[in-house]
Amino acid sequence: MSIDSILALLGILLAASWTPGPNNMMLAASGVNYGLRATWPHILGVFTGFGFMIFAIALGLGEVFARSPLLHEALRWGGALMLVWVAWKIATARRPGEAGAASRPFTYWQAAAFQWVNPKAWIMSISISAQFLTPEAPVRGAVIMAGVAMVAGASSAAGWAWFGMILARWLHTPGRLRLFNWSMAGLILLGVAAVLFGDLR
Repeated sequence: MSIDSILALLGILLAASWTPGPNNMMLAASGVNYGLRATWPHILGVFTGFGFMIFAIALGLGEVFARSPLLHEALRWGGALMLVWVAWKIATARRPGEAGAASRPFTYWQAAAFQWVNPKAWIMSISISAQFLTPEAPVRGAVIMAGVAMVAGASSAAGWAWFGMILARWLHTPGRLRLFNWSMAGLILLGVAAVLFGDLR
């Protein structure tokens, strides 16, 4: 892959990874509710999990799912159910220390595994693999794509969590925090509706 192609790939991945999506809404909410330090395992899980995902898809896993309507539908609806559950957890989250509050944010493995049911991650992985993978050197291309994806993902994951931490200063009252969490949950549910019932399949 040429330097020009790598730079183009980086630009696309930066733009795609920084736009609002399930990962970014969850990271912002975690930054608000738990702070940046406690959110680091979640951040690491997002960008390394996505890097591994794009590597696997570039090497053929995406083709397997593309040729199997049953697996595609199972992934789509399974991912939707997971996102609805995540939206509910965000909407009902309380500050640590409050009665009924969750003890911690996502772990590394939870965040990494979540990439496999995240519709945005699948769309990005398959689209980018189709555009940038060359048949002459598929393994090298997959490694480069995964590396670039992790660089872009690290910047956006940390950035959204940091944004949440900064926003927490304004969300110091229970009412503001509740409004923020409901807003994040609502954005996730809108994304689910777009994937299930819109043209983003």
